[in-house]
Amino acid sequence: MVTMNKNRSKRTVLVAGGAGFVGSHLTDALLARGDRVICVDSFLTGSHANIRPLRNHPGFRLIEADICGLHQIDEPIHQIYNLACAASPPQYQADPVHTMMTCVQGTGNLLALAERHQASFVQASTSEVYGDPVEHPQREDYRGNVNCTGPRACYDEGKRAAEALCFDLLRAGRVDVRVARIFNTYGPRMLPSDGRIISNLLVQAITGEPLTIYGSGEQTRSFCFVSDLVRGLIALMDVPENPQAPVNLGNPGEFTINQLASMVLAMVPTRSEIVYRPLPQDDPQRRRPDISKASELLGWEPRTPLSEGLQQTADWFATALTTTTEDIDMPTRPTPAAVALPLGA
Repeated sequence: MVTMNKNRSKRTVLVAGGAGFVGSHLTDALLARGDRVICVDSFLTGSHANIRPLRNHPGFRLIEADICGLHQIDEPIHQIYNLACAASPPQYQADPVHTMMTCVQGTGNLLALAERHQASFVQASTSEVYGDPVEHPQREDYRGNVNCTGPRACYDEGKRAAEALCFDLLRAGRVDVRVARIFNTYGPRMLPSDGRIISNLLVQAITGEPLTIYGSGEQTRSFCFVSDLVRGLIALMDVPENPQAPVNLGNPGEFTINQLASMVLAMVPTRSEIVYRPLPQDDPQRRRPDISKASELLGWEPRTPLSEGLQQTADWFATALTTTTEDIDMPTRPTPAAVALPLGA
């Protein structure tokens, strides 16, 4: 059975997707507590701007690579966090084959790396594994309602397959794997083009564009501020006893999209009005995590109210949207041929 390395003075942590929205905040938190961080990122959706302040940090190393092709690291590693996958529907649907392969082959490569280094491993899974749920709120033992052939399947089923791979290796005693099912997360460093509801509404309000709501707006989401999520991920990695099952990480506060839009309009000086558009296929009607397990096993719960986190995020976007393209260093997607892996041969 693998064992968890507890030597804080020499601990090196690999963060796959470390230049992304959540990954860069996680990298900051790990460096702040004295860990050494290896950031692996392909910059498909990550941003150089997120890690630019860290380039001269003595505890930071950047490896620009796609985890689908990552097989070895030339130094000891004690912990691995896998956050390396596009997380919003417009991003992960732009190249669905690469999304699926990132979830499966990329996760497999990182798990093999963890096994070789005897490193503990946190897999960033998602509430998308519950699909459009018929049980509410969602507990970890709910098996979900996923359309396995729909346009969201590359991500939903990819993450479900990655979980299966993680638990197979855990049961075999080969890797100390912990799986976090992450619910909607928001905060500074989201891309203006991210495509998720909070970034969409804030950017539209700040730029004076109509606020776009898909469907009736009565569908619900639960929004977790990024610093709260990062605390949860670190707590899951550091808890001495492996939970042996997925753990939901999210904020159980539930809001309709109409309520969220009203908060944005009250917060951002704007002339924007709300417009309604057809609901995308397989868009979930309700999302709310049951976080009893996280509370019991990790002593974790979110601390940031939506009103507070939303204001911080709005302030960040107001600054980011007035910054030059060179300064914010927006990522650009390679063409599918440049990133998709062959399915045959």
